[in-house]
Amino acid sequence: MHDTAAPAPTPPLPDGLTTRPLERSDSRAVFELMAAQERTDIGEVAIEEADIVADWAKPSHDLAARSVGVWDGEALVAYAELMGADRADTSVLPSHRGRGIGTWLAHWLQQRGRELGSTVVGMPVPAGSPGDVLLESLGFRVRWNSWVLRLPEGVTVPERALPEGYAVRAAEPGELPVVHEVLEDAFLEWSERQREPYDDFVASTTGRPGFEPWNLRVVLDPEGTVVGVAVVLVSDDGRTGYVDRLAVRRDQRNRGLAQALLVDAFARAREHGTTSSELSTDSRTGALDLYRRVGMEVTSNWVNRAIDLV
Repeated sequence: MHDTAAPAPTPPLPDGLTTRPLERSDSRAVFELMAAQERTDIGEVAIEEADIVADWAKPSHDLAARSVGVWDGEALVAYAELMGADRADTSVLPSHRGRGIGTWLAHWLQQRGRELGSTVVGMPVPAGSPGDVLLESLGFRVRWNSWVLRLPEGVTVPERALPEGYAVRAAEPGELPVVHEVLEDAFLEWSERQREPYDDFVASTTGRPGFEPWNLRVVLDPEGTVVGVAVVLVSDDGRTGYVDRLAVRRDQRNRGLAQALLVDAFARAREHGTTSSELSTDSRTGALDLYRRVGMEVTSNWVNRAIDLV
């Protein structure tokens, strides 16, 4: 059993700062805020504006009810957002750290989570970062670890032959429902969350800004049924191919399908001009050793810190 967090008064923000719910037109400002924080904390920018736009386009997400921006005049200097039941995201502009803004955001998230019926609220932060240290001091526990992995320059994932009769190709539009089913069935084996609505899935994949049909890869069994899926994206600067999601149906595992999908995804990304290959995984999946075995190296370590609300 974990100690639960008793409601506490939200501390005041520094004088001169104002707040309001975010609007879709704020996506660029949020991206620039998050990018500034990532440059400071991990030395590079991982977030893309398309990630934010796609999340905000999900029909189930009420941005006005689940977000807050902190403004210094016309400049967005911090924000917090609650997606679904328990996933939070926050950022504070590095130049505004040490003023109590992060503490205010943490209290705001707990209060809003309780109002929305959440039992726990958690968020990813780089391990050892100022955000990690702050959340620990506020009573947020580590739920799981996650890692970003990259293929070193000149290294490729070893080829893995598909079983006879299996094939990898781009998904066809009519296959989207089964693609969604394969992904959700696999991820819900270890992820404690509600099943993602199909319309939310569409908004974050085919509806994502910049999506092209080749980004959604599938493995077909000899009967032509989708049994594995990889979602591969290309960074805004065109240099990195990133496998956003990878899943194989439970009864089709241990046949090399995941590795074949990984090889295909990175190869297709290279065909579209990328020179770097990345993905992320976390401690709930047990996949870290698999990715290390095929030559990938950890480039950053994150922790998901959470606090119980009831």
